[in-house]
Amino acid sequence: MRERFFSPAILPRLPGLILGLVLFGLGIALMAQAEVGLGPWEALHQGLQFKTGVPMGTISVWLGIPILALWWPLGERPGLGTLLNVVLIGASTNFGISVIPAPEPQIARLVMMVAGVLVIGLGSGLYLAADLGPGPRDGLMTGIHHRFGWSIRRARTAVELAALVIGWLLGGTIGLGTIVFAFGIGPVVQVMLGIFDREGRVARRRAIRALDGSAGTIGE
Repeated sequence: MRERFFSPAILPRLPGLILGLVLFGLGIALMAQAEVGLGPWEALHQGLQFKTGVPMGTISVWLGIPILALWWPLGERPGLGTLLNVVLIGASTNFGISVIPAPEPQIARLVMMVAGVLVIGLGSGLYLAADLGPGPRDGLMTGIHHRFGWSIRRARTAVELAALVIGWLLGGTIGLGTIVFAFGIGPVVQVMLGIFDREGRVARRRAIRALDGSAGTIGE
């Protein structure tokens, strides 16, 4: 436990971790303000915002806490990056939505949506390259994989599809941005990891998962 939170090796990686998480949240804010579609979890957070009046980023923080609680029976354990993930992504999402205006022209909305996907990919590359613990939602997927023997691909598909459907039912924005995010975020993160993970820590971990017949996870 101590090594996951207080090891001297953590300090050089903290700036990249923090910057990555903040950029991730700002990318979500860009997509939310574009109003042409969100990723599965963001659609769920936005749907809950519409029903409760609580800001979208705050919903992300609140929902991250019970998701983390599910880690223990599934055998997962958090790192420093996990805890910072819960707070910083939600806080930066709220900040971004408060300062980024929603554009009127459709072309501007599309450009903002694409920019959001790119910024999320950049943030993900920085955050994952720090290698200081998965996000709450990623840990839930890997926990299901380890506990029940599902591939991470199957666990991720099931969990994110459930989040997407519930988000849609609650009124979250599903659209072109959802499709662009689904097909675009993986390649963007791969490029960013090639830049920021030059030592190959994340690449090696993903290779081990691939030998298990599974795919890696990204994001929150």
